[in-house]
Amino acid sequence: MYIDAGRAGGRYEGVLCDVIRAFKYDGRRSLAPPLASMMRDAGKDLLATCDFAVPVPLHPWRRLRRGFNQARDLAERLGCPVVEALWRVRATSPQMTLRARARHTNIRGAFMVAPHKAVDGAVVVVVDDVRTTGATLDECARVLRGAGATEVRALTAAAA
Repeated sequence: MYIDAGRAGGRYEGVLCDVIRAFKYDGRRSLAPPLASMMRDAGKDLLATCDFAVPVPLHPWRRLRRGFNQARDLAERLGCPVVEALWRVRATSPQMTLRARARHTNIRGAFMVAPHKAVDGAVVVVVDDVRTTGATLDECARVLRGAGATEVRALTAAAA
């Protein structure tokens, strides 16, 4: 595990699950502010001493189909600088369709540090909408640590 600490705004169940699905799949971007507020409250300690937040990137084709990156929308509202330090360089199957072990295999090698984005010596908070197995967040953290990040934390709107 490459994540030093992690927090979530709530459990991925009930109303919160419905809200996140509406935000992510129905394009209800107006839901980003209340979700980010929950994240800020849950992750105060993670955000207080970080250098910047890094949203989990979407593959360009998925970003084009969806019209936005939900992780970016959330990160922009957390009150700290946002750096798009990661690129998604390989399309993957949607993680939600896979079992835990397959998720780690599916996501391996999907990210790289964006050119000209310095993360060396940085304390970074990786931001996403939902953490289930943690495979995506862990792979992002692995890549960021490989580029010199000294600490990688994770903050999501919900955790399964």
